[in-house]
Amino acid sequence: MSKHTKEAQPEDPLTTLFKSIGLTQAKAAEASKSPKSAAVLKNLIEEHSLVSRGLDEKQAGLIAAFAGQVAKSNGIDAQSQKYVLDAILDGKLKSVDQVTAGVKYAESHSMPFDDADFDKECGVGFSISPEQILEHVTSYIKASAVSGWGSLGSTISGVKAIPELRWASPLEVKNAVEQAFVGAFGPKQSAPAKGKEVKKDAKPAAKTAAASGSSSTTSKSVFEEGFLGALHKPGGNPQIHPHLREHHLNATKGVVWTRFPPEPNGYLHIGHSKAIFVNFGYAAFHGGKCYLRYDDTNPEKEEERYFESILETVRWLGYEPWKITYSSDYFDELYELAVELIRRDKAYVCHCSQEQIKTDRGLKVGKPKPCVHRDRPVAESLAEFEKMKNGGYRPKEANLRMKQDLEDGNPQMWDLTAYRVLDSPHHRTKDKWKIYPTYDFTHCLVDSIENISHSLCTTEFILSRQSYDWLCDALEVYKPRQSEYGRLNLEGTVMSKRKILALVGEGFVNGWDDPRLYTLIALRRRGVPPGAILSFVSSLGVSTATSNIEINRFEQAVRQYLEGSVARLLMVMQPLKVTIENLPEDHLEWIEKPFHPKVAALGNTRIPFTRTIYIDADDFRLEDSEDYFRLAPGKTVGLFQAPHPITCTSYKSDSATGKVTELFCRLENGGNIKKPKAFIQWVAEHAPSGSPVHVDETRVFHRLFKSDNPPSDFRSDINPDSLETIKGAMVEIGFWDLAKRSIVEAHRESQARANASFASSDVNSLVGKECIRFQGLRIAYFALDKDSRAACLEDTDDVPARKQGDYLVLNRIVSLKEDVGKAL
Repeated sequence: MSKHTKEAQPEDPLTTLFKSIGLTQAKAAEASKSPKSAAVLKNLIEEHSLVSRGLDEKQAGLIAAFAGQVAKSNGIDAQSQKYVLDAILDGKLKSVDQVTAGVKYAESHSMPFDDADFDKECGVGFSISPEQILEHVTSYIKASAVSGWGSLGSTISGVKAIPELRWASPLEVKNAVEQAFVGAFGPKQSAPAKGKEVKKDAKPAAKTAAASGSSSTTSKSVFEEGFLGALHKPGGNPQIHPHLREHHLNATKGVVWTRFPPEPNGYLHIGHSKAIFVNFGYAAFHGGKCYLRYDDTNPEKEEERYFESILETVRWLGYEPWKITYSSDYFDELYELAVELIRRDKAYVCHCSQEQIKTDRGLKVGKPKPCVHRDRPVAESLAEFEKMKNGGYRPKEANLRMKQDLEDGNPQMWDLTAYRVLDSPHHRTKDKWKIYPTYDFTHCLVDSIENISHSLCTTEFILSRQSYDWLCDALEVYKPRQSEYGRLNLEGTVMSKRKILALVGEGFVNGWDDPRLYTLIALRRRGVPPGAILSFVSSLGVSTATSNIEINRFEQAVRQYLEGSVARLLMVMQPLKVTIENLPEDHLEWIEKPFHPKVAALGNTRIPFTRTIYIDADDFRLEDSEDYFRLAPGKTVGLFQAPHPITCTSYKSDSATGKVTELFCRLENGGNIKKPKAFIQWVAEHAPSGSPVHVDETRVFHRLFKSDNPPSDFRSDINPDSLETIKGAMVEIGFWDLAKRSIVEAHRESQARANASFASSDVNSLVGKECIRFQGLRIAYFALDKDSRAACLEDTDDVPARKQGDYLVLNRIVSLKEDVGKAL
């Protein structure tokens, strides 16, 4: 057999040249494949004598990457190329990302470059501590309502897009995200072993995640897909004059500016949580800013308590306004704009009655007709408007109306009212004004004044977009882009401020924070964590469709959130005394138990085990059966986390009622006892340690209304059994350790936020008794109600224990699973 030999092929000259500056064989060969980038790299080597520079492999690789970027660019002159190349050679640009940024800078700027500006844009000299990275990561997790470890990958990607972390070490960012996840969700659980049998009734992971409100099945944040992902870039909203766009971008530096503009005439409800999430979250995701702007243009309905509650609620949800402003801040400017609108003959003073205005606007017949005052001379309208301002008219005797387009098919273009007379002092401007601007006049102009890049609102304002644009263009001011998303409605409740006010005033509920309502202060009092609300809203996504959501779905999202984040305590709702006869009177055994079997970060506690314990009355019955596994006469049952099971030997009952009042049992602490088929709850009696903790009231909330969609006559639909109060429940003494720690941690977190963002005097508003949450093992999730008195929680030096005068009230947050036939 003959041998055939293959002669070695000579190396490509370009590959040889590229190797000479420090590239490996593989990278040199790769660089020579593209004619354009190879030509640029060859020119750089020859023009700047790179062969003799003694470059290391990393620098050589950056120069090859630089050549590739230059080849793809729109053209960078030789002087600019040299500037960027020198930055690489001097060690200023140390990564491909920085080189890419340097090329982009050179494309958009002319020589000579501003050294400091170049360095800033390319991350030269960038420095950030791990603590600062963690702070940004934590804020992102709250803003995006991340719900668990399944969102780790998408969270890392989203965090890397934060402008402040543009040049942070990817490894440090990843470590910070994982650290934040451990703090928020506990240690990551191991995945099931490969090949492990899946139970027949197991739900597919994707469906389970979707049902629970988890966003782990999607790789993108809600802020970068769907409705929010399709929004325009800052500055992309058309303007009537080019200079308006330029002035806007100069003010905002081209980043997202949004606003949350509530009316301070009531408390915020669950629907507002979506608006807060969208506006604050969208701005935070894009490294932008969000105002909290009170729309305080109607002094007849505004109260100080609403202003305070709105800010407190926004902060409770985890957001901090960039600025807190009021529409009234701009009353002088708005008045001048109204005068200018009259001067341009685009507004007039009308003296028609309210009924005549409605008739002229033709809302009932679908066709408007001109007001008799529409064509009055400009000078006359100016004089009349001045008279309105000076108190010359009583309410409803005169209005300033916009002269829009009566031929348009949109009713929002049929001469809307811009100003009306109100004889009410304003909470901020006092008696200065007798006239106040309407929402239709104020909203778009204050958006313009505040340079809002994205005016995000719900779809009921779609028709208002045309009048919004019309007014900005009529005055030739910067015009923000209004974009509308679907609002959030929750079935089985009411969210109308008028209806809630009636429920409160007529005594159907005990105030705006009654846990049967779905105001945010009511949900907070009930014990629903703010993170659960944001997780729920995030899971719904943001689109133009209205979200009509069943209460059960909301509650499932709350369960999912609480599952891995709160402690589990032994609890009996209806205590039944058990005497363990084969234990001595002074028997005491301390049992150490974790607060959560799967979340070690929640810590441990100790509980006593004694001769006298209490079980739940529902865990015992006199008649046994094959399908009953709990305690009965002669039957053995396990006690959760206790060392041994017990067997019921006898019982005592009330002679008059026949009700069982005490059980007598034997502790099975010897011999070969078969493992019990069931384990039940218990708490021990041990006065020296304060065990058990006696709960004075446990409040269980059911739906306030009987139907999913309460009728207009909502009073007739009230559920008379919406509040159930249980007396005498008992909880293990680990409750006190948990309660004290929960309060301390809540204060610590609030103080940290205050130090970073707002006045320390506002810290206490973020910490309430509802932060003490736990799962009553196999019963439900509970939180301490504000009606509770617990002296030890107010004293930082005291040992946690019940004191004389204490009164404990628990609210059920949600059941452990959806109730069948009885709504929560």
